Amino acid sequence: MNRIVEPAVETLERRSAVTATKPSNPGVRRPVDLARAHGLSAQAVRNYERDGVLPPARRTPNGYRRFTELHAKALCAYLALIPGHGYAASGEIMRAVNRGEIDTALRTIDQGHALLQRDRETLDAVEAAVLTLTGTRPQPQSQKAVPISVLAHRLGLRAATLRKWERAGVLRPARDPVTHYRLYLPDDVRDAELAHLLRRGGYRLDHIAGVLRRVRDAGGAEPLAASLRQWRQRLTERGRAMLTGAARLAEYVDAGQPPECVLTSEAKTTTLSA
Repeated sequence: MNRIVEPAVETLERRSAVTATKPSNPGVRRPVDLARAHGLSAQAVRNYERDGVLPPARRTPNGYRRFTELHAKALCAYLALIPGHGYAASGEIMRAVNRGEIDTALRTIDQGHALLQRDRETLDAVEAAVLTLTGTRPQPQSQKAVPISVLAHRLGLRAATLRKWERAGVLRPARDPVTHYRLYLPDDVRDAELAHLLRRGGYRLDHIAGVLRRVRDAGGAEPLAASLRQWRQRLTERGRAMLTGAARLAEYVDAGQPPECVLTSEAKTTTLSA
C-alpha cells in the first residue's frame, strides 16, 4: 500500500505551523493550513495545485495563494484515493474532475475496480494451485503449451517482461525443439500468474524466484501460503480504501456543484411533474 504521508520538509513555514493561528478571514486558507491537517509540507500543497490535483487557487495582490473549503475537500479526496488507486491514477482522477470531465474520472475509477477484481481472481487461481502442489487436489489434465505472446496477453504484460522474469530465474519455460521459441506448460502458466500477483504486491524478483524455487523443489507451499495470506489482506485493505476514496471524491464533487446540478435528469423530471 502506498503511504500518503510525505517525508518531513524542514522549513520555517512548517516549523511555525504548530503554533500558527487560524486564518483571520473565515473560509480562506493558506497552503500551510491545508498541509498541517495531513502532515504534509506547504510546498506539497502548492505542487498539487500546480499539477492540477487541486483546482486553481485565488491569488492575493502580492501573489500569495488563498485556498478555500473546496480546496480542502479536494485535498482530502486526492489523499483518500491514493491507497486504493495509487498516485498516478489518483492524479488522473482529480485532474479530470477539475476539468469537469466526470465521466473520464469515473472511467479511471472503474479500471481500478476491474484490476482489483482481476487480482482477486488470480489469487483464487494461485490458491487452487497451492492445493494442487500440496496433493490435496488431483493434478489437472495436461493442457497444450502456449507461446510467450499468448501468456503475455493473458497477464496483460509485455513479452519483454516475461523474458526479464526468465533471466531473473522466476520462469523456466521449455523451448520448441525446431523453432526454439519459448513454450509455457500449465505449470509455467501457474508460475507466471503467481509471479504477476506477487510482483503487484511489491515483492522483488529475487524473492519471487526464491518462493517459486522452494515450491518446485520441496513440493510444498508453506513459503507461498504466507505470501498469499498477506496479499489477501492487502486486497481487502485496498478495496476498503477505494470505498473511502469514493466517498471523499463524492463530497468534493457535490461541494463544487450548484444545488440544482446535484439532481439527476430523472429526479428533475419527477420534481417538475409532481
